[in-house]
Amino acid sequence: QLQASGGGLVQAGGSLRLSCTASGFIFSTSYMGWYRQAPGKQRELVASITRTRNTNYADFVKGRFTISRDNAKNTVYLQMNSLTPEDSATYYCNSAGAYSGSFPWGQGTQVTVSS
Repeated sequence: QLQASGGGLVQAGGSLRLSCTASGFIFSTSYMGWYRQAPGKQRELVASITRTRNTNYADFVKGRFTISRDNAKNTVYLQMNSLTPEDSATYYCNSAGAYSGSFPWGQGTQVTVSS
């Protein structure tokens, strides 16, 4: 199970920190990612982090977002800075890499950035 939280309404240029707590699988060895889906658009990968904490980012968030993980808390985070209205979407976490999206997606957390 994946439970995302931390979304909300923020003005352009603002910041949010998302959290996603996992249960029911071995989180510490899992390649995890943050995804987002805006209305009418396909879900897209935003950032990912391996079990050894190697990270990758989509070009549209590089330099603004930071993904991290705390294996002791079974939690993956997404620090989002310099937000723009184009970042407005529902954000989800799930497995990444070869087994991306292996778990039920859950409800995600809504991020709305006002201009």
